[in-house]
Amino acid sequence: MLTVWGRKNSLNVQKAMWAIGELGLEHTRHDVGGPFGGLDTPEYLALNPNGRIPTVVDGDATVWESNAVVRYLAAAYGAGGLWPTDAGVRAISDQWMDWVSMEVMSNLTLAFWHLVRFSDEERDMDVVKTAAAALASTFGLLDRHLTGRTFIAGDQLTMGDVPAGAAVYRYLALELDRPAMPAVQAYFDRLQERSAYRQHVVVPLS
Repeated sequence: MLTVWGRKNSLNVQKAMWAIGELGLEHTRHDVGGPFGGLDTPEYLALNPNGRIPTVVDGDATVWESNAVVRYLAAAYGAGGLWPTDAGVRAISDQWMDWVSMEVMSNLTLAFWHLVRFSDEERDMDVVKTAAAALASTFGLLDRHLTGRTFIAGDQLTMGDVPAGAAVYRYLALELDRPAMPAVQAYFDRLQERSAYRQHVVVPLS
């Protein structure tokens, strides 16, 4: 049985949990991080020396870094599904996973912290405005990619959808100025038809 460390409202933990849900894997999850603490204990640091979440233990395998966790779960339990067996389709999934990490998350995290986590005194709406403009551009690229596609890599949900789908929910849930993105909205609507997405990703931000 898998063991997962991480609180359920962490976007990175949500990626792992969504993959677990899609794969129907038995698991236990422990709340650590944020208000739960526990990331700086010797026991946790022995599992994950970065002191971040999520960490997943599966038998002799201990995996951290959320995209690595998703790739591991997909490869171990989702061949032909979350883990595309076609190398070209897998490359598309891979590149969009990395795109979310490199192009989306810095500005999405800035907007999230200023709108959700910071107090009124700490909040800087100029930072939010700048982040929103950058996100409009990056998610506009995703909108163009998704036009005419059902999922990130084609007609089937793959591991590439996991970071993208988690980021899309957070982007749409934040009170930001956004241009119309019909393909992204349709993608989000399709993802919401999946029970694992609703359970593990579409949760309150706070």
